[in-house]
Amino acid sequence: MMQIKNIKSFVLLVITLVLGSNINAQVHDKSWQNMIHNKESKWFATDEAKQIAENVLLYQRDIGGWPKNVQMHHPLSKEQKEELLLKKKTNEGATTDNGATIQELLFLSKIYGQTKREAYKKAFLKGVDYILEAQYDNGGWPQFYPLRKGYYTHITYNDDSMVNIMKLLKALIDDSGVYTIKPFEAQLQKITTAFNKGIDCILKTQYKQNGVLTAWCAQHDEVTLEPADARSFELKSLSGAESAHIVLLLMSIENPSKDIINAINSAVTWFEKVKITGLRKDRIYNGVGKIVDKRMIPDETAPAIWARFMNLEDNKPFFCDRDGIKKWKLEDIGDERRNGYAWYKSDPQLVLDAYPIWKSSLKKKRTKKHKDELNITVAKDGSGDYVSIQEAINNTKSFPYDRVTIHVKNGIYKEKVKIHEWNSNIQLVGESKENTIITYDDYFNKVGLGRNSTFYTYTLLVEANNVILKNLTIENSSGRVGQAVALSVFSDEVAVVNCKLLGNQDTLYASGKGKQYYKDCYIEGTTDFIFGSATAFFENCEIHSKKNSYITAASTPKDSLFGYVFKDCKLTADKDVDEVYLGRPWRIYAQTVFINCDLSTHILPEGWHNWSKPEAEKTTFYAEYKNYGKSFKPKKRVEWSHQLKKRESEAYTIKNVLGNDKKTSKTEWYETF
Repeated sequence: MMQIKNIKSFVLLVITLVLGSNINAQVHDKSWQNMIHNKESKWFATDEAKQIAENVLLYQRDIGGWPKNVQMHHPLSKEQKEELLLKKKTNEGATTDNGATIQELLFLSKIYGQTKREAYKKAFLKGVDYILEAQYDNGGWPQFYPLRKGYYTHITYNDDSMVNIMKLLKALIDDSGVYTIKPFEAQLQKITTAFNKGIDCILKTQYKQNGVLTAWCAQHDEVTLEPADARSFELKSLSGAESAHIVLLLMSIENPSKDIINAINSAVTWFEKVKITGLRKDRIYNGVGKIVDKRMIPDETAPAIWARFMNLEDNKPFFCDRDGIKKWKLEDIGDERRNGYAWYKSDPQLVLDAYPIWKSSLKKKRTKKHKDELNITVAKDGSGDYVSIQEAINNTKSFPYDRVTIHVKNGIYKEKVKIHEWNSNIQLVGESKENTIITYDDYFNKVGLGRNSTFYTYTLLVEANNVILKNLTIENSSGRVGQAVALSVFSDEVAVVNCKLLGNQDTLYASGKGKQYYKDCYIEGTTDFIFGSATAFFENCEIHSKKNSYITAASTPKDSLFGYVFKDCKLTADKDVDEVYLGRPWRIYAQTVFINCDLSTHILPEGWHNWSKPEAEKTTFYAEYKNYGKSFKPKKRVEWSHQLKKRESEAYTIKNVLGNDKKTSKTEWYETF
C-alpha cells in the first residue's frame, strides 16, 4: 500500500502541475510564459535574462502590479520606454488577470536567485504588497487593481486569477522553494492573513443549489458574494474548470478544517453529478491549421467532460454569443464565439483522480489518537495530536479532576476558539508568545447580529472556570473597523500569563462576576480596549494605546468589592497619541485603580471621563496610588477621582483582590503556575 508521505506527494504533484499549467490560459502568444517556466536556472544569470529583467522592471507600475498579455522579452524602442515611464505613474492596466503580475514575480524570483541584485528583490516585494493591497476585506480579489468600472471589480475566479494569487501566497507561507525571495516577517504575517481570508472567501462563495453546496462561478459580486455576470457571453453560471482548480487548491492545504473538507466533498459530489459522457469534441481545421469549426460528436468511448457554463438552477449546460442570450446547443452560436472559446473542459477529472488518494490520506491523519489525555499537542504541520486548537479542546475530557495541558506549537492559527463551560481545568500553553498566534477577523458589522454583535466578535472565548492561557498571541486582525474583541473571558479563576492581546476597539472583554489575573502581558487597543464587569488584577503588564481615546470601560457590578486593578504596569502609546483617558464608566458603578504604574506622556491631566453621565461621578470609584511618569499629575485629576492613602492602598494586594482564603497561607489559585 502507498505510504502517507507518497500519497501526499502524489496529490501535491497533481495539484502543482495542473495549477501551474493554467496560468495565462487565455494568452494566445505564450512565449513569455514559456520562457519563465522552461528556461534552465543558469539562463537567468545571462546578459539576455538581465536585459529582459530591465523590461520587467520598466513595465511594473508604481503601485506594484503589471499589465496583462505583454511579451516582456520583446525589445523596446526609446519611444516605448518613455511611454512606459508615463504609464508607471498612472498605474494603467495593473492586474492579475491572465497570469499577469504572478508570472513576473516568478521571473524576478528566478533571476534574483542567480544574480542577488537588490532591485529584483525590491520589485518582487513591491509586487507582493500590490497583491495584498488589492484584496477585498472579504478575502476576494478583483480582476484589476486599481479598480476599473464594470465587471472587473467582481471577485474573479475566471481563468484561475484568484487561484494563482493564492498559490503564490501559499508558496511564500510554506517556504516551498518556488520563490528565492523571502518576505520579511511583518509582510509574511500579512500574507498569511490574506491567504486565510482568501480561503474564507472561497468557502463563502461556494454556491448552494436548493440548500446543497455545489461549486463556484467564474465571478462573484464583491459585496454580496452572489454569482455575477462578466462579458456578454459570460453570464453568471456554475463553472466546471474554475471550480476544479479551486478544489485542487483546497486539497493542497496540509491540515484542512472541517469546512474545507466539506467544501471538497460537496464539490466532488457535484462534479460526479454533472459530468458529461458519450460526447466528444471535434475540431475542423483549414489548410493553415486554424480551427474553423467545433462540433460535439456522440462517442461512447470518449472520456468525461464538463461544460464551461452551467445553469445555476439545474446545472444544464448553456452557450452564449455576444448578444448575451443563452443557447442550449453549441451549434446555435456564431462561428467567432463557437470556435474561439473553450466551452467544454476536462479539468474536473483531475480532481476525481486525486480525490480517493486525498481522502485516504485524510482518513489516516484523523485516526491518530493522543496517548496522554492530560498532555495534548497542537501543531500546524501535523506533528502533534491535532492541527486545530478548537479540535483539541473539543476532544478533551469534560470537567476533568486533573489539569489538562494543551501545548500549542508555533504557528498562525486562523480560527475562532471557544473554551466551553465544561472544559474547565484547561491550560493552553503556546510554544512562544511571539510565534504562537491565534487570530481571527470578526467585527461588529461583519457579524451583523444586531446591537449585541460585539460579543460575538471574539477570537478566543473562555467560558470555563480554572483556565490558564500562557505564552500566546491572541489577535483580532480586522483592523480599525469598530468593535472587535480578541479575548473574551466570562468565568472565574482565569489566568492570562505572558500573552500578547492585539486589537483595536474592545480588545479585551474581561467580564462576568469571576476573578481574573493578567500577568506579564502586552495589551493594546484604541477605544475601551479593556472593558467589562470582572474583578481583574493586571500585574507587570504593558498597556499600549494606539489612538487618542479611553483605556478602560469597566462595568463593575454595584455589589463588587473590586473592579480593575493595575499594579506595576507600564502605560505606553504610539508616537502620535497624546490625549488618552485612564478610563470611563461603561456602567455607573465602575471601579478602576492604578497602583505604582508608569504613565507615559499620553495620559491626559484630568485622567478620567464620566462618559457624559454626571451621575457616574458619584457612583464610580476611580483611584491611583504612587503612580509615576510624566503623565502622573494628581493635582490635575478630575475632582471626583481619588488618590489613595497608604492605608487605603493596602486593600489592593493580589491576595485581597483575587484570593479565596485571605486569612490563611493556603496556596491560592493564581499561584499554581
